[in-house]
Amino acid sequence: MPEGDTIFRAARALHKALAGATVTGFETGFARLASAHDNAPVTGRVIEKVEARGKWLLLHFSGDLILVTHMLMSGSWHIYRIGERWKRPRSQMRVLIRASRYEAVAFAVPVAEFHTARSLERNTAIPKLGPDLLMSGFDEDDAKARIWERIWARGHEEIGNVLLDQNVMAGIGNVFKSEICFVCGVHPFRLVSSLSQREIDCLVESARRLMAANVTDSSGDGIVTYTGMRRTTGRADPAARVWVYRRKGQECRRCGSIIQMRKQGAGARSTFWCPECQPMSASVRARS
Repeated sequence: MPEGDTIFRAARALHKALAGATVTGFETGFARLASAHDNAPVTGRVIEKVEARGKWLLLHFSGDLILVTHMLMSGSWHIYRIGERWKRPRSQMRVLIRASRYEAVAFAVPVAEFHTARSLERNTAIPKLGPDLLMSGFDEDDAKARIWERIWARGHEEIGNVLLDQNVMAGIGNVFKSEICFVCGVHPFRLVSSLSQREIDCLVESARRLMAANVTDSSGDGIVTYTGMRRTTGRADPAARVWVYRRKGQECRRCGSIIQMRKQGAGARSTFWCPECQPMSASVRARS
């Protein structure tokens, strides 16, 4: 499922492939995008940059045009050389951007909108995101302050739900939510008002560290997207890549207790934890 690390890697790969190139072809399955393209064609514009903001991906074109996409649960961006066979059926294509050497295809992307810089700032939720965990200028103090604001305003919320709120920190999804809580020894169903400063520090610092470890760029100058699976344990063995996520009923890698799972929040997201390493009490034992 796409989380902040997925979007960051996709934006990086798209930027390498397309930045500076002129659009030679544009197709879309969205009526509003097609209408906008008819009135002010995307073809002929230069792709200036591609960036990630939390779980949003933005493609900037010359002439003050920005394509904003969100993958939600099932969307993905692919990059192909011109003439290369696609790995997903054309029926799932939502946006196609063709340049001289490569074409970028958004498959099953449920949200795609055109904006100008002004409309993006004024009308969307994107500029209102919390500090982006994967940006070089990530403001750790701001992230901690936002958690404290949530404690004061809505202290009855559960910690797992607060971590998923993109207005607190941008980029965390359901996998990292469970993993970050485990690393910090924090039960994800505790109330956010029960957090200590030490626990807040651990959650923010671990979120940054775990996500950054999953976007390491080892592809040099090549146009290579990351195809491996997320790792939070630091282990090379693919079978031991995460601490608790999707490990319900299995033994904890730390203490041997049985991993638990329960649905959480309005979206009934699956949340995983170790009852021994993450007690419901407010004590904390940070994990490496």
